[in-house]
Amino acid sequence: MAEKSVKVKETTGYKVFKVFNTLIMILICAATLYPFLYLVAQSFSSEQAIMQGKVTLFPVDFNIQTYKSVLEKGEFVNSYKNTLIYAVIGTISSIVVSCMLAYPLSKDHLKCNKFLMKFVIFTMYFGGGLIPNYVLMQRLHLPNTIAGFIMPSLISTYYIILMRSFFHETPKELEEAGELDGLSPIGIFVKIVFPLSMPIIATMILFNAVGYWNNWYNAFLYLDKKEMWPVAYYLRTIISGASTSADPGEVSAEKLQIAANIKSCSMVMMALPIICVYPFVQKYYVQGMMLGGVKE
Repeated sequence: MAEKSVKVKETTGYKVFKVFNTLIMILICAATLYPFLYLVAQSFSSEQAIMQGKVTLFPVDFNIQTYKSVLEKGEFVNSYKNTLIYAVIGTISSIVVSCMLAYPLSKDHLKCNKFLMKFVIFTMYFGGGLIPNYVLMQRLHLPNTIAGFIMPSLISTYYIILMRSFFHETPKELEEAGELDGLSPIGIFVKIVFPLSMPIIATMILFNAVGYWNNWYNAFLYLDKKEMWPVAYYLRTIISGASTSADPGEVSAEKLQIAANIKSCSMVMMALPIICVYPFVQKYYVQGMMLGGVKE
């Protein structure tokens, strides 16, 4: 006979807790979604409606003039393409280099392991400074190159610590089995450790991709050629130009409208790709942050 499932009776206190917990979650979701929905509404509203404070969650005097003005420019499409290239190459490079550093540091038998780890952590609190970094990039002839944009953000000490903590908890029996099968240390990592570390790897991919996608400062320092600008820096120049118009009396109504909602428009366009990608890696992101941050 099939065993009957036992139904646990919920206490009054637990029912009250569930109600309050649900209400709190709804409030948190509303507080999180409202700013983004407000930005979207502003980006599709007229300048007059924005200035008069009529825009809330829905566009007022619906228009797409701002989007047209930005998208019709060839520089915007080129900047988006540049950002995609930088994000893909930079993320892959960061994952490879971070794994090459974090995996050896996770091995207790590595000579000077503790010293090397302290040396890595030291770089989290002390850096060379802006001028030495800029001089170094100039000496290496990296400005106005893809490497010049990617390399300053290639390694993050915080990410290294997370990855090392995760790698440290990989079952050693599996690695020993790989050694018995004749795998080299690189083979063990590629065929055993890496597949088991997908939660932390997916988390690092998300972090690095978002970092490169939103990065405008490296372009400001090292990219003088406009055709190499990422979209973040390109939109920043548009916002700065719209915010610092010389004489309002000489600016047309169309330009005033663009100046009023261009910030909302640019932020929506910047956030949209990340919002589309995040649901696919959210599961790994949560696992990676919980496991990588706790295990040691």
